[in-house]
Amino acid sequence: MIGNWLNFVSMYVFVVIFSVTSILSTLPITLSERWGEKAWRRCFWLRQICFIAIFIVIINAILWLWFPIPSFIWPISLNPFIPMALGIGIATPFSIIMFKAMKDGGKEHGAAHEETTMHEGIYNHIRHPGALGEMPLYIALGFFLNSWFLVLWMTLFVLIYTPLAIYFEEKDLVKRFGQDYIDYRKLIPALIPKLRRNRTKITKADS
Repeated sequence: MIGNWLNFVSMYVFVVIFSVTSILSTLPITLSERWGEKAWRRCFWLRQICFIAIFIVIINAILWLWFPIPSFIWPISLNPFIPMALGIGIATPFSIIMFKAMKDGGKEHGAAHEETTMHEGIYNHIRHPGALGEMPLYIALGFFLNSWFLVLWMTLFVLIYTPLAIYFEEKDLVKRFGQDYIDYRKLIPALIPKLRRNRTKITKADS
């Protein structure tokens, strides 16, 4: 039983670590007010920490199969293929969006870079395709693991983290790109794709 709770506490703690480091890693201009030019390098390391943290969260979620909290053993179906099919149905389209965001975002996806300028691509239709693609994958993981508890827990995480991440990142992007980003934000929605192509070049948001 101790192992079950340790696994759950670890999952919770590393979700918090991921959330904090992920958000901070998108704030090079804001952090440079305290750290100066070192902020860019520190944002790189913060991004690496958040990658490690979310990897540990995923491992904890998988270990839930063997170390669940007894009160929260809520299987989605006795037939494991049903939740697996639901997971695949969620993961497939959002994985495509995520990889497209990574391709169009280039090295900015790994960490903020001072030389980043204007670009096109999927960002012509949505400001945060990375968030749209990545966040539902954690919910899909709950379905793959046949656990309503993990589905609900991951959904709560996504609903809290995503708007906070967008809010703080965009404040920094306005400082970083000024009026160009303000104009871009007026034209392009945050998470619901704009299917009609905007012909103007836009500023990159890296989440």
